[in-house]
Amino acid sequence: MSDAPRRLGRWINLPILLSFAVFGTLPYWVEAIGLYQYLGLEIMVWVIFALGYNLLLGYAGLPSFGHGAFIGIGAYAFGVTQFDLVANLWVCLIAAVVITGLCGLVAALLVSRRRGIYFALMTIAIGQVFFFIASKWTSVTGGEDGLLNIERLPVDLGFISIDIHDTASLYYLAFAAYAVVVVLLWRLVHSPFGRILGAIRQNEERVRFLGYNVFLYKAIAFVLSAAVAGLAGGLFAMAQEGAYIQIMSLQWSGTVVLMTLIGGGLVSFWGPVFGVILYFIARDILGAYTEGWLLWFGLMFMLLVMFKPEGLAGIWRDTTRSLHPRQGARGARAAVPNQTPAE
Repeated sequence: MSDAPRRLGRWINLPILLSFAVFGTLPYWVEAIGLYQYLGLEIMVWVIFALGYNLLLGYAGLPSFGHGAFIGIGAYAFGVTQFDLVANLWVCLIAAVVITGLCGLVAALLVSRRRGIYFALMTIAIGQVFFFIASKWTSVTGGEDGLLNIERLPVDLGFISIDIHDTASLYYLAFAAYAVVVVLLWRLVHSPFGRILGAIRQNEERVRFLGYNVFLYKAIAFVLSAAVAGLAGGLFAMAQEGAYIQIMSLQWSGTVVLMTLIGGGLVSFWGPVFGVILYFIARDILGAYTEGWLLWFGLMFMLLVMFKPEGLAGIWRDTTRSLHPRQGARGARAAVPNQTPAE
């Protein structure tokens, strides 16, 4: 029994519980601060996508610049399964995860032996291939028109069926998916597998010389990241009530990279969460004043890269260390041997 709290701490800690408290109550206070319910749903979907993406960029050091293709594949897989197979929420979500994971496996087999700029360029090319297929395979994807009238299927728990047609109900389905994803990813990055990914980010050749199959670890990370993107894609299809090829474009692939970096995904597990929140709030607040809000957001990104490349998570870390210098010094000394992303 004495080991139970320690074992539980491997899966859930205070930051996870705080995120559950904030996101779990969001529909009750989001309108009170001048925002709207659908914004919370958007944030939840993109947080899931960005957390999965950060497994590649932040932990394995693999810059995928075509990752928007996978959230699009997940959306299409959800819609096609609903229309042509069975209109069941769980089957459609599983299909979105599995099909996107398989597409991620194909991509991983092609890119996992590459490093650095060659890896990044290969992911762009593969993302564009998937985009081209989606735009031309009109009998399945609807081409430029997309898949329309995707339903928000009820949550069938066997003994009860919960309708999620309203935004708040769908938000809580996305929140439940977030809770599962964040706990599993937290445990994964703090497992031996996660530590090996961190070592690959630091020095891939050294890890290979130690006897690890670097290709296999990179491929597994890529497939898992794609599968999480597929889950986000299924939720996105229900939120939009459709699946469209625009989400698979280079613009949105770049957006998730920007979200992750500006939030501090390279130094913190929570960086993508901060980045997604900042992006959507900036879009709504700055967008209310100017159509060129992306220019100002881009300038904000440039300033962070120039003066604080660790992003928002790095600013938070340094602020807490300045408020508690002794704890910060101990934390810094403890972090030196591992050199994996800070929490």
